[in-house]
Amino acid sequence: MRLASTADEEMFARAVRALLERRCTPQDVRAGFARKRWEELAEIGVTGLLVPEEHGGLGLGAGALVAVAEEAGRACAPEPVVEAAVAATLLAEVDEDGRAAEWLRALAAGTAVPAVRLTGPGAAPVAHATHADFLLVADGDRLYGRSAADAGVSAARGVDLGRGLGHVDMSMLLDGPLAVRQERAVSRAARLGTVGAAADLLGAVRAMLDLTVSHARQRHQFGRPIGSYQAVKHQLADVLIAVEFAQPVVLRAAFSHDHDLPSAGRDAAMAKVFASDAADLAGRSCLQVHGAIGYTEECDLALWLRRVWALSAAWGDAAHHRAVVAADLLGPAPAPPCP
Repeated sequence: MRLASTADEEMFARAVRALLERRCTPQDVRAGFARKRWEELAEIGVTGLLVPEEHGGLGLGAGALVAVAEEAGRACAPEPVVEAAVAATLLAEVDEDGRAAEWLRALAAGTAVPAVRLTGPGAAPVAHATHADFLLVADGDRLYGRSAADAGVSAARGVDLGRGLGHVDMSMLLDGPLAVRQERAVSRAARLGTVGAAADLLGAVRAMLDLTVSHARQRHQFGRPIGSYQAVKHQLADVLIAVEFAQPVVLRAAFSHDHDLPSAGRDAAMAKVFASDAADLAGRSCLQVHGAIGYTEECDLALWLRRVWALSAAWGDAAHHRAVVAADLLGPAPAPPCP
């Protein structure tokens, strides 16, 4: 069993990092989603990562998504990289529907932006809906798809302004479900989204740690860099340990997903728990080292703080996934006693 990224995945990730370092600076992140950047990501294959080759994509798996999503998190990219992979997985399972093939080709070409919601209450806002071209929303195991222009999307406020949250008129959306071939297609796609979100969190944590280490070297108190004090060193070392411990858990989840192992659901839940816990620790520790300036719009750390707060709740929070792991290992929780 090989959990580490392959040489091709590492090379692909380096190409994504090089592009985002040029085209996704903190100033670009503050400006939000950019269709031009989405098209440039498409040119190197990011938007078609999981689109089948017959529709112009790369036809790769969760392992490649983890490598790319981590770079997206590192750059705090506002583009729906994980959602594009989930949409491709779902559309590839739609049975004989012209819209699915059209959207798959558009995804691979970078001419369409998806928004996806497979978990959460029906009234919850949909991430990236305000700049999407089409939406995929699940109601249980039923999948519904519609052009965003016909779905009655209205902007919603959220912690991370770059995620383009939007309310969707469900009465317009739930008209004619898309028929998927596999009974478990929606739950499997949600599992992929969970793994992708965990990888995105890892990249964001690494970026936050880099920013904070740099700040601790430059900021002086009592004539010394604050990074020279053990209290600061230990805090940041704990963050590094947390993200390094989470990395193999996320890689294991990607492996289990790609090989459809019996433990795939539990492994994905574990990945989100470990990544969310690392992000929570990073948020508290990095903010404490920065001080109150870390909350301000002028400080780049605030961009990643908002991102990890939003991502920690997306695709199920840590409490939800701990319950998933417990149910898988111990069985469902017993019903409460009758009064």
